Amino acid sequence: MDAKTISSAGSASSTRYAVGVEYDGSRFHGWQSQSGVSTVQDWVEKALTGVASETIRVVTAGRTDTGVHATGQVAHFDSVAERSPLNWLRGANTHLPTGLAVMWVKAVDPEFHARFTALARRYRYILFCRDVRPTFLSGKVAWTYEKLDVSRMQRAATALIGRHDFSAFRASGCQSQQPVREIYELSVNGRGPWIWIDIEANGFLQHMVRNLTGVLMAIATGAKPIAWAQEVLESRDRTVGGVTALPDGLYFTAARYPASFGLPETPEPPRFW
Repeated sequence: MDAKTISSAGSASSTRYAVGVEYDGSRFHGWQSQSGVSTVQDWVEKALTGVASETIRVVTAGRTDTGVHATGQVAHFDSVAERSPLNWLRGANTHLPTGLAVMWVKAVDPEFHARFTALARRYRYILFCRDVRPTFLSGKVAWTYEKLDVSRMQRAATALIGRHDFSAFRASGCQSQQPVREIYELSVNGRGPWIWIDIEANGFLQHMVRNLTGVLMAIATGAKPIAWAQEVLESRDRTVGGVTALPDGLYFTAARYPASFGLPETPEPPRFW
């Protein structure tokens, strides 16, 4: 089944809606529905079902893992229920738990598909570097007591930009059949105890951002040379790549779509500095 067929899966009388979702990943076992645990997808579907008085299923732009947050997640659903965007928004949020909110709802063209019509996805990884672990931001940022050299991270990151086989940066259990992705932007910045990594690509493999961050951190400490990032990339071997960074500091910040769909502007990515 191709993307066009999938995107037209709703019934003829239904309306397709795009929704923006924000969540604290430390409260959920990831996005994707799973038996016996609390997931973002299950809660969003339950909330929208309550508003529609019919079973609602949602499709997301990017499935996040346990502990990973989102400020700009996008999903879509179909419904025959006649509700205004404001009614969908307020109704859904009355059914959602702390740490999860629907930020906007918009009726869209039936051809819109949260996954298949996305041009790019964007993440931000936030590192907090000091001798003492975080208190108020525990679970919201990744902490390290090691001294990280931002300039070394920046120089190493350049080797990863572009279209490559990212097999060395995927989880061993990644189910994607195509390891080639294109990174459009990979920037590293720092201020005081904070370091943040922004990355945009046409798609991501499981744990790709966290594995990439783990490599850059090893380079930043001086444990590995700057050229190691390219060596890992060219190896296409996950066992060469080192430690997977914690999920705590990872945020799904945006999914980018053709302007013709008229989606709301992407919110500003999270920052604590």
